Amino acid sequence: MKTCKRKTGKTALTLTCLLAGILIISSCEKGLEYKSYGDLSSVVNTPEGAVAAVNAAYTGLAGGSDWQGGWDAGTYSWRVQAMQTTDEGVCAWGGDWPRMNNLTFTPDFDWVTHNYTRYMPYISRITIAFDGIQQIPMSDDLKNRDIGELKALRAHYAQLLYFNYGPITIVTDPAIAANPEAPYTPRPAAAEVAAQIEKDYQDAAAALPAKFTGEDYGRFSKAAALTGLMKLYMHEKDWAKAVTTGEEIKTLGYSLLANYEDNFSMASKGGNSTEMILAVVCSPTGGDQYTNMWLAHALPSDYVDPSGIPLTAWGGYKMRWSSYDKFAPADKRLKMLLESYPVGKDAGGTVIYRNARTGGDMGAVPMKYSPDPSRANSQNSGVDFPVYRYADVLLMLAESINEANNGPTTEAYDNINEVRERAGLPDLPGGLSKTAFLEKIQDERLFELWGEGWRKDDLVRWGKFIQRAIDDGSATAESYKVLLPLPRSVVTQSNGVIQQNQGYN
Repeated sequence: MKTCKRKTGKTALTLTCLLAGILIISSCEKGLEYKSYGDLSSVVNTPEGAVAAVNAAYTGLAGGSDWQGGWDAGTYSWRVQAMQTTDEGVCAWGGDWPRMNNLTFTPDFDWVTHNYTRYMPYISRITIAFDGIQQIPMSDDLKNRDIGELKALRAHYAQLLYFNYGPITIVTDPAIAANPEAPYTPRPAAAEVAAQIEKDYQDAAAALPAKFTGEDYGRFSKAAALTGLMKLYMHEKDWAKAVTTGEEIKTLGYSLLANYEDNFSMASKGGNSTEMILAVVCSPTGGDQYTNMWLAHALPSDYVDPSGIPLTAWGGYKMRWSSYDKFAPADKRLKMLLESYPVGKDAGGTVIYRNARTGGDMGAVPMKYSPDPSRANSQNSGVDFPVYRYADVLLMLAESINEANNGPTTEAYDNINEVRERAGLPDLPGGLSKTAFLEKIQDERLFELWGEGWRKDDLVRWGKFIQRAIDDGSATAESYKVLLPLPRSVVTQSNGVIQQNQGYN
């Protein structure tokens, strides 16, 4: 997403760049819980400074200075790591990519430890910004909105770390966050972390509008904060609260788009989508951090788009054939997931297709996104990256109702069937048991949400994350690897006060 959404002038743009730079520099340092990120009160003491501080905090959605990190398409991105460690994906590039599939993780494997040091500084930086914004003479409405967005972002970043690494220290005292002499503290209990994330999301939801459009599209809204909160409740298996939260989201005016593929095309730009709850706003000309490179990673090198749009194609990401074969042939979502793909046209103008399966490829082509019709850049696209969609909420609510009621209700059926009907599939048969209904949810979340970053959390919640790797032949998929290792430097520099996750050494 672009780092400045509100019309605040050159001063805010300059301050945004300054604060974002400090975030980036800080994240390259130790990244421990107590680390100081400086006193910026002299910067964040005007309304323009507040806007800049909030905008800088948003850079984490695109990974900060990471190349295609955050919710983008590169090695460190949450969506790619979720795809490559689950039944969604494999990669044709070799190297360290099989380690992701096999769960061959160690505290020295940067691919899986990197995001810990990347995102811990964001949490402390946001905490420091709260204090500065509280002192600024500005309208209460703007102040509450700024703080609401920051609380939602702190909750989001903390939640991603908690889901992937286990309990972390969320520094809520700005004096401690800014104090380089603050002592190391042991990791807290999981319940304490979950409670703080819950509070931040709840505070954010109370302060923010239901949705954002126009120049503010891409910011955390009430609906986005509640969606993050619902994911937390499901992770904690607090099904009653998950149901209540899902029901509230359904009152906020969202609905499914008529065509699934429109979620992943220019049709959803600028808040035009009734389905997109939160997205990373991309540009074909905004640099490598705020652009969509998914097609470059996923398209085979011989792919030729029938429209004539030139596209960079590196041929890495694939969807496993075992997962692809679960889709019903009539599923309209297969339009964005290709067994056969275009490689050109014959002399008469008829499109020529290559079959990836018979050609020996590792899996289907996970196209997911439509090409950017602007043709501004063959590699960089302006199609936005979804973080939260309403279809995800409907499926989460169906699952939560099933768990809370020890079996599906009419509403649970209605929610999943709404998603299936758009895909051209028949309604589920009635009378399913709790277990049978959950199995349908597990498959439907694969069909609907593949490549969007949530499959790892899903499989962990269902107790299937490790078994998937074992089933695919991994000899290193031990049970403790539901959590990623902390970087070895974190444990070493704290003299063991911060303890490594069990099983890693």
